[in-house]
Amino acid sequence: MRLPFWIGTGWKMNKTLAEARDYVGTLRRSAIWRDDRLRPFIIPPFTALATVRDELGEDAATNGHGILLGAQNMHWADRGAYTGEVSPLMVKDCGAGLIELGHSERRALFNETDEAVNLKVKAASRHGLRPLICVGETGAERQAGQAVETVTRQLRIALAGIEPAGLKQVLIAYEPVWAIGDGGVPATPDEANDMHVEIRRALAALGPAAADIPVLYGGSVNRANCVALARQPAVDGLFIGRSAWEATGFLGIIASIQAVLPTRDKPSAGSL
Repeated sequence: MRLPFWIGTGWKMNKTLAEARDYVGTLRRSAIWRDDRLRPFIIPPFTALATVRDELGEDAATNGHGILLGAQNMHWADRGAYTGEVSPLMVKDCGAGLIELGHSERRALFNETDEAVNLKVKAASRHGLRPLICVGETGAERQAGQAVETVTRQLRIALAGIEPAGLKQVLIAYEPVWAIGDGGVPATPDEANDMHVEIRRALAALGPAAADIPVLYGGSVNRANCVALARQPAVDGLFIGRSAWEATGFLGIIASIQAVLPTRDKPSAGSL
């Protein structure tokens, strides 16, 4: 387990402004996440970004301590005739420092290609946003023995042409398509770790700047399995869905992880 341990949640198409305010209020009343061994983040829908930024107040941070605020998607162009889209400039203007890109729902439902993800990663790098790049195989691809090939292809294309300084800002979320959403079956800790090892190998092949990119697991993470997943040596964080859509659920998972985090002055392997 490497520190800081990344732990965050994306709200997808959920929460009104009032619900977003209530969620952040619950977070701010808790001290659980205020631990420099953790790097927490939340990704609201675009409509709530500015509200969440304002509600977080001094707890909002794009660097250092605090809760990192992210957006769920963006276009690669700064401006233009792209009705319904959101630009990197707009994302930054709302206070986000992180941008989620390439989620399987975007790929499957909105025909987002690997090449489009790459354009968005380049735009994020250009504007100082931290890209959280989602990669993952379908159940059919896993059954056909193509899981590693699919995930590493998505990874290589997403990061093509990214300069070393940009690579150092990247996060990867391994989210097997078969494990996410309502009815998803979470990967076992061993399955998650094995794919993370393959991802780490693919990143290392891209050069020293990519070798230390944090790799998070996402896919039906919950209070029951979060610790077992977090204990895996190749898992650098967790990206949580519906189990963290209520603030108390998010805080409960954070508390579980916090209890098994290594201390800063001890080797990770010896502390677990």
